[in-house]
Amino acid sequence: MEDRRFYYCASLILSISGLVFPVMVGSIGINYGQIANNLPAPDNVVPLVKSIGATKVKLYDADPRVLKAFANTGVEFIVGLGNEYLSKMRDPEKAQAWVKTNVQAYLPATKITCITIGNEVLTFNDTGLTDNLFPAMQGIHTALVNLGLDKQVSVTTAHSLAILEVSYPPSAGSFRKDLVGCITPILNFHAKTNSPFLINAYPFFAYKSNPKQISLDFVLFQPNQGIVDSKSNFHYDNMLFAQIDAVHSALASLGYSKLPVHISETGWPSKGDADELGATLENAKKYNGNLLKIICQRKGTPMRPNTDLNIYVFALFNENMKPGPTSERNYGLFKPDGTPAYSLGISGTGAVSANTTTTTTTTTGAPAPPSPDNSSTGYLSISAAVKERCCCIGQLLFPLLLLNYLTFRLAF
Repeated sequence: MEDRRFYYCASLILSISGLVFPVMVGSIGINYGQIANNLPAPDNVVPLVKSIGATKVKLYDADPRVLKAFANTGVEFIVGLGNEYLSKMRDPEKAQAWVKTNVQAYLPATKITCITIGNEVLTFNDTGLTDNLFPAMQGIHTALVNLGLDKQVSVTTAHSLAILEVSYPPSAGSFRKDLVGCITPILNFHAKTNSPFLINAYPFFAYKSNPKQISLDFVLFQPNQGIVDSKSNFHYDNMLFAQIDAVHSALASLGYSKLPVHISETGWPSKGDADELGATLENAKKYNGNLLKIICQRKGTPMRPNTDLNIYVFALFNENMKPGPTSERNYGLFKPDGTPAYSLGISGTGAVSANTTTTTTTTTGAPAPPSPDNSSTGYLSISAAVKERCCCIGQLLFPLLLLNYLTFRLAF
């Protein structure tokens, strides 16, 4: 009975979402983290992903259950090779074996388009990881070439915004001096292989670290006077765009102004500890609802007005086993039972019925150590606090969820 209800509701969401999200299709990406022991089976996640109009999913591993579940759905996948495997990818045979097992085996049924090598490696302050990052990227790319897959699957790595030494004003953006030596060959690799530069950007952490100086409206995409970059004369009315353009400036300073920048993670927590100012349901709805509107408008940043934003929202679920402050376990769009993490304030609003099938496997990877202090100041100061990942999808979703819930209750 529970499974019948789940699939009924999933089908209903899909039929309604075709009317609600037509302009979003092809533009929304979602991070699918699994640091939890109570998540629904991957087969039951497919309708949730489709219900929000997401056509791109980013994993932190290459979970075979997920990749099989999404076969023949048309959803694009980024799969991840964990930090713990980097040193092994120096061996060409091991690199090729990994690609055969975790990528080639699922093509073409599952549309894997990219592999991320490690996550936020350069800000772990681990020399071993840093030294192995670029060779691992090369090893996996060579394996793809040997298997004839390099034209359909790209190789990249996701960075924390803490790789920047200066982020304000955006036109002055620059990389940390101690990281330039290892970033430059990676950028050259991107240029040669036509792969994107991935950055994890969280205005929440900047606000949390300096709420007296940073306007909440500025970080939530709400109406505000914004800031003007005195050098470029560009006007910014939200922090995310300013952070993205700081990355563009940093890339340009090293001669890589044409590299595409994708936002591999962004979001806002719906709950936090007492000292996590701003981590509320209302702020999460504003951030993610407004972010969705911007994505749908296909609006670029002041520096790149004609370039579509390529954004992956974090995350699909709240993850109960994530370490750190309360916020780390409350970035999800959905609770593990398939109901929305937050609603319009109507108790009981749900996207799908509670799913009785759960999994206990958790993703690999240790929590990140504290990031080094950086010298950024002003509106774009980057918090030294380490984040896991983030977020929710927001205000545009919940009328659909409420309608689905009411129809579900009438049907059963």
